[in-house]
Amino acid sequence: MNDTNNKAIDKDWWRGAVIYQVYPRSFQDSNGDGVGDIRGIAERLDYIAGLGADAVWISPFFTSPMKDFGYDVSNYKDIDPMFGTLADFDAMIAKAHDLGLKIMIDLVLSHTSDQHPWFMESRANRDNPRADWYVWADAKPDGSPPNNWLSIFGGSAWQWDSRRLQYYMHNFLVSQPDLNFHNSEVQDALLDVARFWLDRGVDGFRLDTINFYFHDQQLRDNPALAPERRNDQTAPAVNPYNYQEHLYDKSRPENLEFLKRLRAVMEEYPAVAAVGEVGDSQRGLEIVGEYTSGGDKMQMCYAFEFLAPQPVTPKHVVNSINAFDAAAPEGWACWAFSNHDVVRHLSRWGAGIADKEAYAKMLASLLMTLKGSICLYEGEELGLTEADIAFEDLQDPYGIEFWPEFKGRDGCRTPMVWQAGAVNAGFSTAEKTWLPVSPDHVMKAVDVQQGEDGSVFEHYRRFLALRKGLPALGRGGIVFHRADDDDALLIFTRDLEGDSVLCVFNISAAPVTAHLPDGAWDGLEGTGFSCEAEGNTIKLPAWGAYFARKGA
Repeated sequence: MNDTNNKAIDKDWWRGAVIYQVYPRSFQDSNGDGVGDIRGIAERLDYIAGLGADAVWISPFFTSPMKDFGYDVSNYKDIDPMFGTLADFDAMIAKAHDLGLKIMIDLVLSHTSDQHPWFMESRANRDNPRADWYVWADAKPDGSPPNNWLSIFGGSAWQWDSRRLQYYMHNFLVSQPDLNFHNSEVQDALLDVARFWLDRGVDGFRLDTINFYFHDQQLRDNPALAPERRNDQTAPAVNPYNYQEHLYDKSRPENLEFLKRLRAVMEEYPAVAAVGEVGDSQRGLEIVGEYTSGGDKMQMCYAFEFLAPQPVTPKHVVNSINAFDAAAPEGWACWAFSNHDVVRHLSRWGAGIADKEAYAKMLASLLMTLKGSICLYEGEELGLTEADIAFEDLQDPYGIEFWPEFKGRDGCRTPMVWQAGAVNAGFSTAEKTWLPVSPDHVMKAVDVQQGEDGSVFEHYRRFLALRKGLPALGRGGIVFHRADDDDALLIFTRDLEGDSVLCVFNISAAPVTAHLPDGAWDGLEGTGFSCEAEGNTIKLPAWGAYFARKGA
């Protein structure tokens, strides 16, 4: 059923692809209940296609109690009524393919909801057919949990169950028990889930917490992590999860064989790709290398190098790309600056920057000229900052747990703004939306920016078109020529089959002068940046950039 519209099949469509992430609760509400839905996504696919994206990644829409807003699945093979029906999904897929868009769905395989029938059966007793489908363990003699593993969402990773008189493991919420991947029946059931959606025509998956699938069967304690090695790359600094080296509760070597099994299922379909989310603060890129090597596991993975609080600087860009290439020489990166789990990057990195619009445009151009595929998060193309959510409006259990030092993920999940003058900025006709529309976002709505040449939106569209028109930007190699110690100049070329595209960035709030690499460079017109050029010397304004081409 994988619809290719009778076009030539490009199995490598994902290389260099621009993937637009939709958070369905917040994209478009079609029925006025204050929550976005599948029909709403379908209504807005023309917008995504018009922006120039190649694919759409849709965060979970499966049947769920919504304790973690869809990342707690109670039925993998149906749509939650909040979001619509399977017929709505099929219609959306058909429209996307008509527009030339691929659809990638967010598969949450490491855990389910505690309302999933599998878990309800598993917890009933110790000898039912699914008794071993989840990670169960006896208490220590004193009644305490089996080991010291911690949940990312706070507290122990173990929850006592009075039915079985055992603990079950949960890396996330108590209501999200971890599946036991050491059981081959569990693997088979999850591969069947993948087939179900591939048969419906999806073009690939974003695999949530891909390195969390397996646990250490001996249940060994994680060692303490030295304070100097701690960082807040994947969990906020206030979270004690950062105090452990997570050797045994995730990122286990057994995962490689399961990823091969999943890839084999995907290979049964014409042109399917997956991108895995690797969450690990110490070994992230090393794990990415393992998961993308050999051509028999995942096509792409992303780590958290550019999703962390550390600002983008020339050195950070060079170090991250070089570290990826060293750790994953056979791999293909997928970079993102924002997503549904982190503070929007203009707020995360832009504190104290006066001209956030210029900063947004420079960062957009940088992201879209990096080596690898890229993910854009809904609203990023409008230059949206993190919304300020009052405590009484918070929905995210993560933020409620660690408030106020960590306010959770609601600030990046507020509704999309479509029309500045409409009720709820065109997102919904409801009296109250699931999260409030940010007043700071309204005047950045799509209808305000679309067609305005100097807008952040039009800048994104311009660079998506540039990326598509210059194959070197999508699939070429990268050579760094300069990364200033004073955190200003970044210069690199993207090269493919004799075509070379020069990219120069001023990552600072002061003008700088750049000396280009040797050669005859023809400046690219229509990039939205203005620079003074004299021979191979370029004067860039604050947050400026310059692009040129050689060869062809």
